[in-house]
Amino acid sequence: METTLRKDVIVACIQFEPIVGSVAANREAMERQIRAAQAGGASIVVLPELADSGYVFEDENELAAQASPVPGGATSTLLCNLSRELNIVVVSGLAERDGDAFFNTAIVCGPDGFVGKYRKLHLWNEEKRYFRSGDLGLPVFDTPLGRIGVAICYDGWFPETFRQLTLNGALLVCVPTNWVPMPGGDLQPEPMANVLHKAAAHSNGVYIACADRIGTERGQSFLGRSVILGPTGWPVAGPASADRAEIIFAKLELGAVAAGRRLSVFNDLISDRRSDVYG
Repeated sequence: METTLRKDVIVACIQFEPIVGSVAANREAMERQIRAAQAGGASIVVLPELADSGYVFEDENELAAQASPVPGGATSTLLCNLSRELNIVVVSGLAERDGDAFFNTAIVCGPDGFVGKYRKLHLWNEEKRYFRSGDLGLPVFDTPLGRIGVAICYDGWFPETFRQLTLNGALLVCVPTNWVPMPGGDLQPEPMANVLHKAAAHSNGVYIACADRIGTERGQSFLGRSVILGPTGWPVAGPASADRAEIIFAKLELGAVAAGRRLSVFNDLISDRRSDVYG
């Protein structure tokens, strides 16, 4: 797709608390907040990981009762219809059913409906009991606003994720996430998740928009702190609070991303790579 990059692209990250076992209520919350984000000027909207299902499942039967096909399921259809109606791009984490298999998935919808999906590559903790590892690689999606990559939560602990998406042309990486506390982080000024994504944005010269959830679900707490990072690695919005539902907004200059990767007269983040040494 030949895309003329706009300089006034506004991205919004929606931070809220999905409730496990309450798919209908979660969908209503998703729609309400997507409409609010669009009314606030957003043309790209990012929601958390597993936004329609919640996260801490009692067993596979509970997951099976909430997961749906992507595309074609009830949540996918809702998000694609909203994207068409509001003329926006929506990226959201969903619980996907594909036959007898389940995936921790993110859908990408645009003004023309379904654009594509990404299945989480790196499964965290008990996710390995319920979900299959992603089998779609690291696609980059063409949208009317620019090329968008997607990662989900624990994918961000692997630098290769953002490097591959950048090399494949992503200008913005959207990260639906359910960040949880990391060992040793209680006394630190900011969560490790934010530190890792700052570093990834800086070292790849790419925008990263992280939409986290809040709350405690069946004993598991979540961090909040949703953040939108510029290609320099510094926040352009957020971090959000640790415990409140909110929407953060930032204006992106996607057309300036490539030029911004030139750090000096002699240095460029992409062309300086020693691919002869490390691939």
